[in-house]
Amino acid sequence: QIIVDDDDSKVWSLYDAGPRSIRCPLIFLPPVSGTADVFFQQILALTGWGYRVIALQYPVYWDHLEFCDGFRKLLDHLQLDKVHLFGASLGGFLAQKFAEYTHKSPRVQSLILCNSFSDTSIFNQTWTANSFWLMPAFMLKKIVLGNFASGPLDPEMADGIDFMVDRLESLGQSELASRLTLNCQNSYVEPHKIRDIPVTIMDVFDQSALSTEAKEEMYKLYPNARRAHLKTGGNFPYLCRSAEVNLYIQIHLLQFHGTRYAAIDPSMVSAEELEVQKIRLCSSNEQEEQ
Repeated sequence: QIIVDDDDSKVWSLYDAGPRSIRCPLIFLPPVSGTADVFFQQILALTGWGYRVIALQYPVYWDHLEFCDGFRKLLDHLQLDKVHLFGASLGGFLAQKFAEYTHKSPRVQSLILCNSFSDTSIFNQTWTANSFWLMPAFMLKKIVLGNFASGPLDPEMADGIDFMVDRLESLGQSELASRLTLNCQNSYVEPHKIRDIPVTIMDVFDQSALSTEAKEEMYKLYPNARRAHLKTGGNFPYLCRSAEVNLYIQIHLLQFHGTRYAAIDPSMVSAEELEVQKIRLCSSNEQEEQ
């Protein structure tokens, strides 16, 4: 747990795993309902392959600028000049805002945006954003749970949702209220400021909290982005489709191997092995389409 602001109540909780010699790790930013440990499947797999990954949990911040300033101080504290960011839903929006915030002195080397969005107005909640801090915890949880999938699900997806509900229960009123405020406060990403950053957009073809319009908007915003589509996975593919998500993360990070921005220990790199996995994924996707 790390405090970087003057306010002692603002505590960042994080898991920092993998070789500390790596100076450009992959940092995971959770969704509204998530804590740092929702990325345990990625931490376990990626560190096993030699990557350094950090999974975060935010302190209570009430606006995007305050968050970005706190996150910059955290990176300074960890002595990390540049990082790769994986953001899920709200985490993806905050990752884009941070890349935009630091565009004059870049701190973000690349972005993986999972089920994410670029404009908070899609939730039609901008007018209530300023009143979340007044609401009791049970009401805030109800708002979040309203976006979770219901109906018959496969066992992995059901387990993933159970895990997220459990994590949601562990969040206090102010934590939830602040995240919902960041999620719904009137704001959008200015793409011209982050045009040169390599982006992978990861989304699912089955039901999730994101509308088709929100997805299309992301594709328009990042026309050169790589796309990582998962046939199924709902809101939390990193939990219930972790093997596919982890493979897409590796493919994204492959472009930095051999540079000072590599997130992997050079001695652990086996390009041939990854190439084989890449071909396997392509062929399985083609078979599904047929």
